[in-house]
Amino acid sequence: MSIFDTCTAQLGGSENVSALLQCISDSNQEAAAAATSDIAAGVDAFYLIFAGALVYFMQTGFAMLCAGSIRAKNVKNVILWNLLDSSGGGLAFWAVGWAFAYGGDDDSNKFTFIGNTDFFVSHNSGVPLELWFFQFAFACALSSIVAGTIAERTQMKAYLMYSVFLVGFVYPVVAHALWSTNGIFSKTAAEPLFGSGAIDLAGSGAVHMTGGVAALVGTLILGPRMGRFYDGDGNPLEEPATFTPHSTALQFLGTFCLWFGWYGFNPGSVLVIASEQAGTVAALVVINTTLGACAGAVSAMFFSSWFDWREHGEVSYDVAATMNGCLTGLVAITAGCATVDTWAAVVIGIFAGLFYNLGSKLLIRLRIDDAVDAIPVHMVGGAWGMISTGLLSSPELIAQAFSENPNAGWFYEWSRGSGNFTLLGCQLLAVLFIFGWTFATMGFWFGLLNYMGWFRVDPLEEAVGLDVSRHKGPAYEYTAPEDESVNQLMERRDSKRSLNDSSRKGPKAEIEEPEKAVDVTNKDEA
Repeated sequence: MSIFDTCTAQLGGSENVSALLQCISDSNQEAAAAATSDIAAGVDAFYLIFAGALVYFMQTGFAMLCAGSIRAKNVKNVILWNLLDSSGGGLAFWAVGWAFAYGGDDDSNKFTFIGNTDFFVSHNSGVPLELWFFQFAFACALSSIVAGTIAERTQMKAYLMYSVFLVGFVYPVVAHALWSTNGIFSKTAAEPLFGSGAIDLAGSGAVHMTGGVAALVGTLILGPRMGRFYDGDGNPLEEPATFTPHSTALQFLGTFCLWFGWYGFNPGSVLVIASEQAGTVAALVVINTTLGACAGAVSAMFFSSWFDWREHGEVSYDVAATMNGCLTGLVAITAGCATVDTWAAVVIGIFAGLFYNLGSKLLIRLRIDDAVDAIPVHMVGGAWGMISTGLLSSPELIAQAFSENPNAGWFYEWSRGSGNFTLLGCQLLAVLFIFGWTFATMGFWFGLLNYMGWFRVDPLEEAVGLDVSRHKGPAYEYTAPEDESVNQLMERRDSKRSLNDSSRKGPKAEIEEPEKAVDVTNKDEA
């Protein structure tokens, strides 16, 4: 039925022209508003799906970066790990992860520790499915952070169990605390903590620092790779051994895939786009993300070269340090990308490059083996991102992103003459919570796996490489000299398979070999 017919029926005829025209006008406005709202909802849903796809593409970056950073004999192993992050982690997030992170959210002023509804998300559960997909991509990225740190020495079953536990339980509690409307640190809570809450727009703390702390706990319990810091007898080496990455090209590819994916990671966290204000916020996020990465890369290369010059008297330019500095800048700007000005994004990136270099050197001094430097990139970079947001967030930009600005960055508060420490205090408390929660829970889980003997691979398998020992051959075809450890592994495997065959089939009947035929061509000899 047309609007005219509807209004005519409502008015009992068309005699009252003025009332009829008013009815038609009002109905047209309502229809236009409904259509506009419907289009905006569709645009916002598409925006999250597209941004989630970009975030999910970061799995390619993690896989390539990890594969390039380790030795060639373990490439298959680490690539399979990254696939399992999406597979096992995705099932865990579907079953319980979303429920623990956001289940039962409401607009009340109560704080809750964990969500408790919407387990096993389905199409009629009322969960915004586009938001579920976006958050699933975040959870997968978090899990892949740990893969590189504990690479080359971890059992496959331990990795799968760790990934499911981290994505299904540990991370959702942190995400609930920072992003749920009932989370204790949430900026969007009805009554935020101390009237402020913590700002972590896209996850410097919730995603990256959580993954970095998990990586730290894992490598502390797992121990370093054989020959990295100790000789065969367990004596400390005077100089740690350097395990050269087998492919700088793969490292570079992984770095740029991650940088590209970050353009979904940060702008997508605005969550909506179908309004002028949302578009303005997203545009600022894109620029700050870019500047943080650029400043981090240049800063890391500069400080790496400066440290080399101080130590050796010669200047060198470390490609790996530059790439990791770029990633650290991206991690650091992720928390405050919507609330800091462009100059502040550059400052955050500069310090990120410095902190990466210091963190990497500290790990070596403490004899902590991180195969890809994920700990300084994600844990140190994530903590700096949270703290710098508390220092440099502009009151005007906070109001633009969150529609309120009672508490600004500490430096801005000093310029106001107040010295208000509220926002920075909330940021610091959030950092302490993330570190304490992740360290305790993952410490328990990794410790349990280690106690059960499920964590570290056999020394012989580690020496040979996990591709040969567990994945049916190396990732690359090449001719290598005979390796005694490879021969030992093959002999042990053949012996084990022989015993297994015997136990399945029982004792074999002895078969007498037929007597050899006699050559009678020479009758005399016959």
